[in-house]
Amino acid sequence: MKLQELAERLGCRLEGDAETVIHGVAGIEEAGPGEVTFLANRRYAPNLKTTRASAVFVDDGVEVEREAGEPALAKLRTSNPYLSFAKAIELFYEPPKYAPGIHATAVIAKSARIGPGAHVGPYCFVDEDVVIGENSVLQSFVTIYRGARIGTNFFAHAHAVVREFCRIGDRVRLQNGVIIGGDGLGYAKNADGTWYKMAQSGPAVLEDDVEVQSNACIDRATVGETRIGRGTKIDDLVLVGHASKVGGNSMLCGQVGLAGSTHIGENCILAGQVGTAGHLTIGDGAVITAQSGVPNDVPARALYSGYPAVENREWLRMMAALRRLPELHKRVGELEERLAGKKE
Repeated sequence: MKLQELAERLGCRLEGDAETVIHGVAGIEEAGPGEVTFLANRRYAPNLKTTRASAVFVDDGVEVEREAGEPALAKLRTSNPYLSFAKAIELFYEPPKYAPGIHATAVIAKSARIGPGAHVGPYCFVDEDVVIGENSVLQSFVTIYRGARIGTNFFAHAHAVVREFCRIGDRVRLQNGVIIGGDGLGYAKNADGTWYKMAQSGPAVLEDDVEVQSNACIDRATVGETRIGRGTKIDDLVLVGHASKVGGNSMLCGQVGLAGSTHIGENCILAGQVGTAGHLTIGDGAVITAQSGVPNDVPARALYSGYPAVENREWLRMMAALRRLPELHKRVGELEERLAGKKE
């Protein structure tokens, strides 16, 4: 594909040789001739001097300098270089396609309804009274429990599980090992100190365009439901506890854990290993930085850090003070020695 065509298809402003042929995409450090890269984080700007790529997606405010002797680097000017790069990947990468049909080893209940154009791979199990929409793909060993309702263009990778009566919207993707609607941690204490298991009657609900990545678990509710809002993305090894609700277009990064009945607003980001106590609310647009522990409600559009999580500027001041503790400890010891000497 020539650069001119690439620019036109992605709505970019081209600065450079329109006839340059592009055959692929790559990161700024790995890219070679004939490949296009991107610059979204200014810390990588020095790599523009030496990258071997033929072109780069870059915003209007960035000057592109080259080392002496390096070939020219064409610029594809765009307001969102990372998004343009993401769309460029789709122009050069052809994902596998799956022919409609049901593999001979799959077990499909007679009452299950699977829409036209669907692909059901080897050793899948679809239980009674399941509905799966058209053009869906179930890779090998996918299990759909009784009464589940799944929309169109669903894609489940190998060993994903959707439990009984869960509801899934259109264009939802489940990566390998995901469990939707596993039992939540619901137990009551008997008089003798043993645990009495509570029935987990409430389904997990995933709205349209949700993606859940490998080995994440969205637990069902004791009563009511667990709900993931439209367009939300959930990373590997995330646990969403029973009866939690996550608003639309939020992102839960790797190893996030939500205790039961946590409410996350829309457009929130919880970075890696964030943990929340149960029965709290995080407002719309809030960001919680990595490894923070959240014991209380967080207001909308806040930036919180640390444990217990506090407003980010306060946390930075606390960390600055913490780094001075050895010095302060030494000074206090010296003052105590002086006071002890005066008393003598």
